[in-house]
Amino acid sequence: MLQRIEPPDFWQSVTGSLRWSETASAAARRELREETGIDLEPVDCRVSNRFPIHPAWRRRYAPDVTTNLEHVFRVACAGRPAVTLNPREHREYRWLPLAAAAALAASWTDREALLRFVSVHDAHIRSV
Repeated sequence: MLQRIEPPDFWQSVTGSLRWSETASAAARRELREETGIDLEPVDCRVSNRFPIHPAWRRRYAPDVTTNLEHVFRVACAGRPAVTLNPREHREYRWLPLAAAAALAASWTDREALLRFVSVHDAHIRSV
């Protein structure tokens, strides 16, 4: 989980915006690398969420743009790779179990995605 510089108590997973003519998959990989220094291939979860833009970021958008469409990706990694934060965006990071990460997440879409993977992970453990 990454703690944003602004607003200061806003914890989130890696997030970002698409550049013109960039695919969601390419954006996910670029944002992961830019925000954490981790260069892995994200897996498309084939889940999208539309949500109102947080007031802290409204100024970044045209006046008539009030919602964002978010595409959910996940990354599998062995262990805990070294993280290099982008200091313009984030002040701290934490590696957490999925349920704890969901509890810390400021966004309902982040919580929902993380809790979905808790269920998938738990089902996998039970079936082994």
